[in-house]
Parts: sequence; C-alpha cells; structure tokens
Amino acid sequence: MPTAVAVTGPDLVLPSPDRHTPSAAVLQSAVRSPLTYSLDQALTEMDTLVEHHGYVIVLCPASTPASVTRRLYAVRSILESDRIAVLRPELPPLGLAVLALQLRQLSSCDFSPGVLASAARLLSHYIYAGALLGSVARLDRVPVSLQSHAKSWLPGAQFAVLATPRPELVKVSGTGPRTSLPGPGFGTKMLYAPGQLAPAWVTDTLAPAWHAQGVEEVRLPAESARWWATGRLVEFAAAIPDISVLYQLVSSVRREDCHWCGLELIGDRCAFCAAPLPPPEERPDRPARALLPRGAP
Repeated sequence: MPTAVAVTGPDLVLPSPDRHTPSAAVLQSAVRSPLTYSLDQALTEMDTLVEHHGYVIVLCPASTPASVTRRLYAVRSILESDRIAVLRPELPPLGLAVLALQLRQLSSCDFSPGVLASAARLLSHYIYAGALLGSVARLDRVPVSLQSHAKSWLPGAQFAVLATPRPELVKVSGTGPRTSLPGPGFGTKMLYAPGQLAPAWVTDTLAPAWHAQGVEEVRLPAESARWWATGRLVEFAAAIPDISVLYQLVSSVRREDCHWCGLELIGDRCAFCAAPLPPPEERPDRPARALLPRGAP
C-alpha cells in the first residue's frame, strides 16, 4: 500500500483528480474531543495506519490548537515509531489541503517514504496561497503595515494577501487591485473557497492575471478563519496540478540517506526523525537513480 497521507480535518481532503490517487486519512484524534476520543483510541488509530501502510505522513495546519499537536506528538512518542512524520508547513489551510493532494498523487509513484515526506517542504515553495480579506486588523501570520491596519477599519475595505511563497499584501479597490499580487511563472490550477465575502475578485481578476489554467470552487477549511484571523474572506491557492510535472520536480533533487534512521530524503533534514544532514564533506557519494511513476512506459 502507498504511504498514508493523514490530515487533521475532513475539509483538508480535496477530491481525488483520478481513480489512481488515494484519499487522505482523517485523524479522529485531531477532529474529536479527548473527552469522546480517548488516548487509547488515538493510539489504535495511528497504529492501524502504520501497520496497513508502513509509513504515515501527517499534515497539520500551523494554526491548529496546541492541544491537537500535543496529542499527535504524544501518540508518536508512545508508539515509539520512526514511521510517523508530523509536518506543520507555514501554509494557509487551503494551501495545506493542496499540498496533501499533491503528496497523495505522488504516493502512487515509487518514491520512498522519506523522499515523499521531505518533498512536502519543496512543493510548498510552488504553492501560491493567499486570501481576499475584509480585515487585516488581527492578522499576524503575514507582515502588515500600520497603514494597512488603519485602513482595515474603513467600511468596505478589502485586502489581497499572499502568504506563500513570499508574503505580500495589497489593498483592493472597488474595480480591482491598485497593484497586483505577484503570481506564479508556471502553469497552475486555482482553487478558491468563499467565506463571508463574494469571490468575484478572485475568479474574475486574480485568476486571469495569474493565467490560471482552471478555476474550481471548494469548501472553506474550518481552520481558515483562525489562520487568517477573520471569517470575512475568500481563500485561494494556485498550484501545479499535473502529476508528471510534480514527479519531475521531486525526482530532479539529489537524494541522501539519513544518517540516523537510514531513510532516503531530499533537502537538509529528515521528515521522520528530524535529524539534519551532516556537512557535505561527511556525506558519502551515492549514485543517482532514475525513478518512474507506476505504469509509466
């Protein structure tokens, strides 16, 4: 079975684009209260996933309450398992859902669990995630100037905010943005999730400006209002939809072996055991390998 991709809420599971892409596991230990879902049940849930899939990659929004993350780490610690990776990328919730979908797509390829988990950090740099906001008065995850804070109190004020890959904020006028948000220089599909604002600016102005190859409405994640510090929003995320492009992106990066747990990885840190790579002069040379998606000619 492919490496399991798990998330902390059902609204972080986007529809599979094809019948080959597996769904994500929704951790009930993160969804349900500890009063109704005991630690023993949480341990059984995670142990079952590990036994069935071999390895589990858990994606958790950075804004998730500390009680949820403490339980995740407690489960991993009690199971004494190095087959569970808990990742908290600095992506907004919809961007995190897109990342989960990309990892689900790549899990059907023959990437090793270590490469798949560490690819999350790489892929995050290619996800343009942001929101149209009715207020930035309480926003603390993206730099906001004092002037923008003051303008957010004006009736009808709206702001277009890009959280990743580079933070950006512009004020939106009634006919469009005074300045445009910097968009991706590669082909993407845009997903948007309306909250308490109309999505017209996102669909009619931003998507064409970014040359989005497709636009699709999805459900707003429950965590979005907490992440953006307001319910007056339309969240959006533009990302690479083609699995062949994602595959080439990940497979083009040099792989190393983790000196602690032995898993393959890309980047400078193992996603499962968190061990950093040793200095370059201490790393053994390893031959490059070509990997192909399952079913590829």
